[in-house]
Amino acid sequence: MKKLALTSLLAVFAVSGAHAANVIDGNPLYMPKAGHFYSVTSLASHSEHSEDWMLGEEFGYGITDKLAINLETSFSEEESFDAYGWDDFALKATYRAFEDGGLVADVYGAYGVDHVYPYHEPFLDKDLTGYTWTAGLRLGYTTGAFTIAGHVEYAYGNSESFNWGDEGWMNHSLALGLDGQYVIDQNWNLVAGVEYVGYTDDEADNSGMWTGTFGVNYNIDATKFVGAYVGAAMDHWKDNGEKGWEVEDGFGFGFKFGIDF
Repeated sequence: MKKLALTSLLAVFAVSGAHAANVIDGNPLYMPKAGHFYSVTSLASHSEHSEDWMLGEEFGYGITDKLAINLETSFSEEESFDAYGWDDFALKATYRAFEDGGLVADVYGAYGVDHVYPYHEPFLDKDLTGYTWTAGLRLGYTTGAFTIAGHVEYAYGNSESFNWGDEGWMNHSLALGLDGQYVIDQNWNLVAGVEYVGYTDDEADNSGMWTGTFGVNYNIDATKFVGAYVGAAMDHWKDNGEKGWEVEDGFGFGFKFGIDF
């Protein structure tokens, strides 16, 4: 569960953003302008396992002002590199379907691979590696002072990329989230987010997880920012027909650096 919590928190830490002026500053409605690249590098750990770290990278490109693609990947190490591995990567495309004033609607799809190269295991191990197809919708409103954005996404996971039959394992999940940003001045802003990911499979022992984060970003200039974040997770579990909630011990923390170029 520790690895799942770190992964979930890192995914939230990696969210980047910009306003209409193409300022990358942690805004959840960021879209790179046509011809622009961007990179957000994240580093995350946990207060109860401070010797374990995850390094994440999100690298994207604006094909047009309304269409962007990106690659997301992460690596982890445990106990001062006693164990390490390539955790995941995903390819994603986002289309800005609607924009009017401050109102924004985005649709997106992604293909991801989990447990790409686990420690002491083969590359794309057939028993450990999973493949996920994701489709999502993001709606939001942004001004020069604040942004609020909600998202809903469906994900289908399988033990093979195209094995949609009865062999191997499969799961279905639904994620609901809300993110916000408050701009203090031209240099500083605050961000916060909450997300619930639930599995629709009745047999799933862990039926879902809440994650919440809070962060502070500093704009170096209009094309670069740094941020520091804390987060917490809570599991929703099922076991032999019984249900319950369990709050993760400690808290996650992370840092990131974003640049638009």
